[in-house]
This record gives sequence, C-alpha cells and structure tokens, in this order.
Amino acid sequence: MQVDIEDLKSKYLNLEFDRKDFVLDPEKVVMVAKMSGETLPQFCDPDHPDFQAPPAFIASLASGRHLPVDFPKIGGVPMDGGKAVTVLKPVRPGTPLTGRTHLHDIYDKSGRSGRMIFLVSRMEIFDDSGEHVATSDSRQVIREKSQ
Repeated sequence: MQVDIEDLKSKYLNLEFDRKDFVLDPEKVVMVAKMSGETLPQFCDPDHPDFQAPPAFIASLASGRHLPVDFPKIGGVPMDGGKAVTVLKPVRPGTPLTGRTHLHDIYDKSGRSGRMIFLVSRMEIFDDSGEHVATSDSRQVIREKSQ
C-alpha cells in the first residue's frame, strides 16, 4: 500500500518534536572551518571581532530525533538527501543556543527506480535571547519498495 503524503502532511508538518541545547566550542568551530576549506578570518580566527560559526559547522548540529516518535514506518531504502543551512544572524561560539526541530515538508517524486518520498526536518536555531539565528534543513529520501 502506498503512503498517503497528504495524510502525513496533515498530521505531522510544523509540529515541534525535538528540542536540543548547544554551546559551540570555538576550537571545534575553527577546526571544522579549516577542514572544510574556509579561509575567511571571521570563521577561522577566534580573536577576529566578527568570529562566528560557518554554515558547514551549523550543518553538523543535530537534534536528538530525526522524526516524530509516532511517525509511521515507511517501507523502503532510506538515504541522506542532503543538508541546507540559512544563516540569519552570526552564530557566535560560546553563546547558548537552542535548536527546535519540526517536519517542514513531505513530498514525493517518481523516477526510473520508482516512487521516492522526501522528508525535510528543519531545525530552527535560537540564541539565548530567543532570536532566530539560523535554520538547518536535513532531507531524508526513502525509495519505496516495489509493490
């Protein structure tokens, strides 16, 4: 039986299912920046007046869950569908952050190998004053089993 995408959307979209606190370690931020090929001093030099985490580091932040506890099992082969980060304000190492995660989108596509279902988990990241500083989307792709 095929998964009903519209039913999943009506039950699960935009409902927060995980919350996690972070404090970014400046040394780890510099290490990730340099390992990802970053050369700008605001990402590589903790003494720079605008020192901040690069998007590559923000993409590495993970919530405790990828899907809601009661999300139904979708038969098939799950794969990582990629990540996307939007930085709204500089994300400062050493500042307490809170990530709030919800399902942002659920959609399907059909291709040569059959139907694929895409689940987009969105973590919105807030600083200690409650200001939204970044958004990190993670896509999971599930290729449905043949009927």
